Amino acid sequence: MRNTLIVVALACTASVAHAADAVVYEPAEVISTPVFSWTGGYIGLQAGYLWGDSHMEFLSDGSYGNPDPHGWLGGVYVGYNYEMPSNVVLGIEADIAYADAEGDREGFGFSGIPAPPGDGLNMEVNWSGAVRGRLGYALDRLLPYIAGGVAFADVDSSNVLAPVTFNDSDTMVGWTVGIGGEYAFTDQLIGRVEYRYTDFGSSDLVLDSIDGAAEADLTTSDVRFGLAWKF
Repeated sequence: MRNTLIVVALACTASVAHAADAVVYEPAEVISTPVFSWTGGYIGLQAGYLWGDSHMEFLSDGSYGNPDPHGWLGGVYVGYNYEMPSNVVLGIEADIAYADAEGDREGFGFSGIPAPPGDGLNMEVNWSGAVRGRLGYALDRLLPYIAGGVAFADVDSSNVLAPVTFNDSDTMVGWTVGIGGEYAFTDQLIGRVEYRYTDFGSSDLVLDSIDGAAEADLTTSDVRFGLAWKF
């Protein structure tokens, strides 16, 4: 009887061991999160505030004034990014913005004589645009970047101080540089904030009432906020 119990016990042990060997453990499923890519085209809306530093000068006698324009702007931008394997992002972008930026300079002195109240210089920025290259570094959904290129602006310059009067409109062309950051809230919706400095150079002004030469210089700074849809 004792031998029989021993044999039964050994048989059960072997059976359990065989069953344990038959169990196959499958590796746990690894869930991978897709990595966001900045490669692709986009179009967006932007708004911001512009402040300028201007200088108007009559070359005949050295009279001058600084009717620095300032005001709001808003418009659209469109571009394309390519993200390299090293996370460096290269891009090209174009934008145009309507501007409500104006500056008046009262007390303009002609030949050292102060102007009467209400007389003086005026400058208005009606719209501006730029074509820029961009260079950034992708930190997953965050993209800090720098940008630079050529800029354009439609600028009206005028003077109501007799006898020297003018009312001139010109498209000024210069260069622009900027720094900013973008964040992808979703795979398609991307927000941005940017600071931009632009030097539009100088423009010759057409005098209405006397012979002579005058010119206007303009540089601007602006802060812009944008929201874009990535294709």
